Amino acid sequence: MELRHLEYFLAVAAERSFTRAASRLHVVQSAVSAAISTLERELGAPLFERSAQRVVLTSAGEALLPEARATLDTAQAARDAVRRVCRELSGTVVLGCLTGVGGVDFAGLLSDFHTRHPLVKLWLRAAASDGSAGLARSLVNHEIDVAFLGVGRRPFPGLDSRQLVRIPQVLVVPAGHPLADRRSVTLAEVANEQFIDYPIGYANRTRNDDAFAAAGVERTITMEVSDVVMAANFVRHGLGVTILPVRAVPPGPEVSALPVTDQSLEWSLHVATARGRRISAATTALLELVDAHLEDDGPPRPAA
Repeated sequence: MELRHLEYFLAVAAERSFTRAASRLHVVQSAVSAAISTLERELGAPLFERSAQRVVLTSAGEALLPEARATLDTAQAARDAVRRVCRELSGTVVLGCLTGVGGVDFAGLLSDFHTRHPLVKLWLRAAASDGSAGLARSLVNHEIDVAFLGVGRRPFPGLDSRQLVRIPQVLVVPAGHPLADRRSVTLAEVANEQFIDYPIGYANRTRNDDAFAAAGVERTITMEVSDVVMAANFVRHGLGVTILPVRAVPPGPEVSALPVTDQSLEWSLHVATARGRRISAATTALLELVDAHLEDDGPPRPAA
């Protein structure tokens, strides 16, 4: 049994796709298929159920999953021990992150890390449809090594996390809206608006829901989007109002940003790893650079 076969197995298990696993590993799909077939022959059991619609683990695959992770972690520890002596890091770090909310200059962070450790492969995965909750789940399942995610008043279980920055949010309305010329609003004043918000699982959606509940106010969400740029564009076209991180408010006269005065909409961006999992030397090196690339959102912008 080769370590490479276990690496390919974990990639397919994480991606639920031979094609996406091959892209993640930077190899051709036939190489992934051949490795999984070899592994299945050696173990004497199928590891995946394959169909045109899906790829899922069999019971044998589920049994192999934690052992494969532990084996690769142990192998990486051996590599790290040698490379610390040689002062040269290699390996792979898989990062999960939210997009568009600010807080961390990801381009600067990854560029800085690549300059210092050019032999380490970086794999960046943006949050999927369930946002921070999905990133937390991917950490616990060892599908990613480190995540930058939003945390509300209820921390995610199974993670070790550190707060990086607080993310202030504001209500954003289109130009010409009756509230557009206001300097601030309360949640009661916007309860009857048509809201554009994020799917359940996103930290900003959780914070927004908590704030309205604390104010004793119910609201109507007419659209759910997973991207702050899309939410801002929908507001610009008069499709509703939204709550955005201050940094994500588009410049110009087409929208107005209004601070909310009666409830805090602020949430925090954390960097997190899976509790109890060994952190590789490459991941540790990345974590050591994070604070140098934090962004300051500054105070909320006043209404136009």
